[in-house]
Amino acid sequence: MTAVLGTVVVVLVLLLAAAAALFWRLYTDSVRRADAARAEVAAERARSDAHQVALRRYEVAFASISGRGELGEQVLVETARALGLREGLHFTVQTDIAGGGAARPDLLLIVGDDRRVPVDAKMSMVCWAEAVETDDAEERLDALRVHVRNIRARAAELAGKGYQRWADAIYGTIMFVPSDAAVVAALDTDPDLLRWLLDRRVFICGPTGFAVVAAAALFAGTERTIADDVAAVRAHSATAHRAATNAIDAVNLSTTHLQRFISARRRELDALEHFRATVSPLSDAAASPTPLPLLRRAEDPTLPLNGHDPTPSDL
Repeated sequence: MTAVLGTVVVVLVLLLAAAAALFWRLYTDSVRRADAARAEVAAERARSDAHQVALRRYEVAFASISGRGELGEQVLVETARALGLREGLHFTVQTDIAGGGAARPDLLLIVGDDRRVPVDAKMSMVCWAEAVETDDAEERLDALRVHVRNIRARAAELAGKGYQRWADAIYGTIMFVPSDAAVVAALDTDPDLLRWLLDRRVFICGPTGFAVVAAAALFAGTERTIADDVAAVRAHSATAHRAATNAIDAVNLSTTHLQRFISARRRELDALEHFRATVSPLSDAAASPTPLPLLRRAEDPTLPLNGHDPTPSDL
């Protein structure tokens, strides 16, 4: 009986030990999972804080004209490059077209005959973003009205700069808005907006409209480059033609002098031949043992030199 009780006690002790070990394992696993969950929550909170800071910087940037200009210029340049335009050939950035910094558009398109199209990208999109995010119809309408007022205010600033005095391609300014939907919404909200902008020579456009203008600039720039290449080839051809003419004239002049020399030489040889024939009887009368040498003509190289057959030293 004592042995049975001892066995039961041992089994109970072993079961309690196993239960305690299992409980401890479950406890440590739960603690580890809780720590991992707290770490994930902390990391997510840190990412959220970083996003809030970035969003705040974005809002602050868009709240200032310089910030909007930098962001809008980046969008403009990337859009122009995506359309195949090359900086320096089809467009320039932050070009002082008036001198003294009075007129410095964000981007300047270069079209035919070196004409230029200024593009401004400092339009605020904050109110448009608020109109898109809200679900309330009244709030959306109020945000769109503020968006229209911002467009009018920016257009009035551009009209005051007088870009058309230096950029004569369209005699006005393009106001670039990074969203076609923002342009359409503004025109729908204020039906008189387009006429008001055109009266001030300000042409509002989104990425699609800018793509059309950029395509025209690309075509004009390519045509201008081809015309420059053709002009360069024509100039080189004219230079080569003048050089060939001068060379031919020199050869003709040399040929003329050579022909005159040959003619004079032949007359000289004929006179010498006649003189030789005249002197021959005198040589015969003198009973000279050495006959007069034959007169050698250049066109007959087989004749002997100095009255005898040619030797290697004569040649």
